[in-house]
Amino acid sequence: MTTKIQGLDFILLPTQDKARAIAFYRDALGLELDSEWGEIGAEFKLDGAITLAVADPTVANRPFVPLTAGAIAIKVADVPAAVEALKAKGVEFVSEIIDSGVCKMAYFSDPDGNSLMLHCRYAD
Repeated sequence: MTTKIQGLDFILLPTQDKARAIAFYRDALGLELDSEWGEIGAEFKLDGAITLAVADPTVANRPFVPLTAGAIAIKVADVPAAVEALKAKGVEFVSEIIDSGVCKMAYFSDPDGNSLMLHCRYAD
């Protein structure tokens, strides 16, 4: 029997403090809290097709290690405007706005140190 990959269910970011992570993703980023997994974690719907989840990895015998080698790219309509709005909410960016020639992006981290990026392509 072969297994066919059907799609991506969710993106999971590690957290050491579920309440703090919920406050950041809901209040600072403005994501809608979709559900909570008891004391373990929570889910936020991004666009109906993708869910962003935060959870304590130690419940699955995994170490807490923030995502830092890559980044989760969060699509926005206007990177400079989104950067200013998040800075007004206390979010600190680790880069200036980068213009790659095909998109604009700006890197920041959540309170657990997970690497995130605001991102907008010039054309879809």
